[in-house]
Amino acid sequence: MRKIFLNIALASIVFLGSCKKDNFDAPESDFSGRLLYQGQQIHVRHAGFGAELWQKGFGKFGVINVNFNQEGMFSSKLFDGNYKFTVSNSQVPFLWPKNAAGRPDSLDVNLSGDKVMDLEVRPYFMLRSPVITYSAGAVNATCSVEKIITDANGRDLERVTLYVNNTQFVDDQSTNNKAKQDLSGAAISNPANLTMSVAMPTFSPVQNYAFARIGIKISGIENMVFSPVVKLTF
Repeated sequence: MRKIFLNIALASIVFLGSCKKDNFDAPESDFSGRLLYQGQQIHVRHAGFGAELWQKGFGKFGVINVNFNQEGMFSSKLFDGNYKFTVSNSQVPFLWPKNAAGRPDSLDVNLSGDKVMDLEVRPYFMLRSPVITYSAGAVNATCSVEKIITDANGRDLERVTLYVNNTQFVDDQSTNNKAKQDLSGAAISNPANLTMSVAMPTFSPVQNYAFARIGIKISGIENMVFSPVVKLTF
């Protein structure tokens, strides 16, 4: 009988310990922001890259990864505290500041309640005045491309592409475009006046709308800069 009581007591301790472990408070503070250049939002590939939040605890740093969506926005639910924010991915379409050692620099973030922190960065290129329309079975687009970084850190324009997809996620990944037209950077003589056109693809199941946007591929950089997504009906 004593053995039974001991087993019950041990089980109760384990149960109460588990409950205590499961009852930790969840993070409540919203930390969010946007990628900007001179106040203009930079659009990118959905979840193509992210930022890192580092927080010191128990004698070492732990990292929290946050992805940017295709509008160039990030959002994360966090505990209040002090963090280091950085973008260490070298394949992003903008220059992230570096420290004296040549490594990606970090920003200090003091979180006490909800916080919005927009990030002013220097993209290699920007899309200007993008217009995308549908007419007579084709998706048509016009835009201009401006080279922002013109010093030794600058890169060449590899191509400009018009993408069309059946969902709101539109980019250079094969699952996120059903039709596209490329303009090679070498063939572009006037980046201030670009025109593209591609036949509207057939969707299955059939739908009377599509989504499109324009992307800039930078030489040697995986992630592209995009225009905002446009919904087309036909």
